Amino acid sequence: MADGGPPDDDISLPRTAVNKLIKEMLPNMRISNDARELVLNCCTEFIHLLAAEANEECGRQAKKTIGPEHILAALKELGFDHYVPEVEDVLEDYKVQATQNKRKATKLEDLGIPEEELLRQQEELFAQARMQQLQMDQEEQARVAAAMATASADNGATGLAAAAAAAAGVSSSSSDAAAATAGMSAAQRQLAQFQAIAAGALPPPAAAVAPFNPAGNTSA
Repeated sequence: MADGGPPDDDISLPRTAVNKLIKEMLPNMRISNDARELVLNCCTEFIHLLAAEANEECGRQAKKTIGPEHILAALKELGFDHYVPEVEDVLEDYKVQATQNKRKATKLEDLGIPEEELLRQQEELFAQARMQQLQMDQEEQARVAAAMATASADNGATGLAAAAAAAAGVSSSSSDAAAATAGMSAAQRQLAQFQAIAAGALPPPAAAVAPFNPAGNTSA
């Protein structure tokens, strides 16, 4: 940096990355903003210096592309020989990771299926799984609703039978109550239902009940 000022944001390291490195290296140390800015400037200046030296090394070898060997040679030329072993370890790790990624890409190519098609098939599988889960949920809700309706009908029949038995003056056992209900006309069963509701044996119906007709005639 010729002017000694802070580096331009377009040619400097990301501040978030530098702050993360500082936190990892000094987790229990508080660093002022001025110190963070200074570390950022130093890192950027080091990279510029190293890149310039690697570029010169590349030119001396009549190469057009800066490679890892040029970076290592630049470190040695600038007097940072102690960085070389660690840089070489990182380079080896990168090569291993690159080889693994290449093998994965080769396997996909061997399948003869483009990546776009694989993504489309994956989305279809996800959609089918969601539809199956939705269908299972709907079936489960239907089973629960049917069970609740059956239980409600059974409770209503039991209460009506008990009311009919009471109106007929028989015992409240299930067999006697069923016999009493079976011998009643529609009008008598409706009357027994009203009596059961009034006595609290049955809950009020959700819908309006038709007026009681003693004659049992349902026609208008």
